[in-house]
Amino acid sequence: QVQLVESGGGLVQAGGSLRLSCAASGTILGFNTMAWYRQAPGKQRELVARFIRSPLTYQYVDSVKGRFTISRDISKNTLYLQMNSLKLEDTAVYYCNAHPYAGYEYWGQGTQVTVSS
Repeated sequence: QVQLVESGGGLVQAGGSLRLSCAASGTILGFNTMAWYRQAPGKQRELVARFIRSPLTYQYVDSVKGRFTISRDISKNTLYLQMNSLKLEDTAVYYCNAHPYAGYEYWGQGTQVTVSS
């Protein structure tokens, strides 16, 4: 089993930045995909950013392109989401997701991001 723990959320003013972390309980080197999702109040959970190991691919929802960057630090077993130029609409609970290999999926508990004016 894989444990995923998000951190780094908090309250930030519009235009500010946050970096979210997703720490895995073991190596993430061979994980097929890792991703960040978010769910705002009254909204469906949406894919924000995704890393695909092979072929190497980075994907972003249109609303965050140019502002958010997904990355991973294999040595720290950690996935990151750097969020810049935050907007009010970015307010949501952000969840880490991983597919270590086909047929297996894991989720973290989420971390709250609140963007204020």
